[in-house]
Amino acid sequence: MTPAPQNLAEQCNNLALRKAARYLGATYDKALAPVGLRATQFSILQRLSALGEMTITSLADMIAMDRTTMASNLKPLAREGLVTVEPSPTDSRARIAAITPEGLARIDEALPLWKDVQARFEDSFGAEDAARLRTLLAAVLDTGFTPWAE
Repeated sequence: MTPAPQNLAEQCNNLALRKAARYLGATYDKALAPVGLRATQFSILQRLSALGEMTITSLADMIAMDRTTMASNLKPLAREGLVTVEPSPTDSRARIAAITPEGLARIDEALPLWKDVQARFEDSFGAEDAARLRTLLAAVLDTGFTPWAE
């Protein structure tokens, strides 16, 4: 017997994850708005700040995003002078993304806002549960799917 449509919605892992992601993403977007960043942009700048320049493909893999979407997300950051995207000197097919001094300054502005929303979430949800959630979500990335394989 096929489950009723309502039960399918309640059992759908994708729907549950996307609902939570939209809710939490909008919360972080709202918190970072005063410095003109969205949560995804903050994550990109933070990764480049922490790890240095890297190819768009590597950055996309690190954030679990397809390369084309990453390239689109880098365009407004490049227009604002927060990142540079240049051809790789060693591979003509690759492009290298790097954070600029302006991007580092924006991260410094955004970090207290991010820390505040992060703390508010952990106060509300529970710090241990939040840590467990991050661990479980990281494990999702090891389930063997290849959503961006060509």
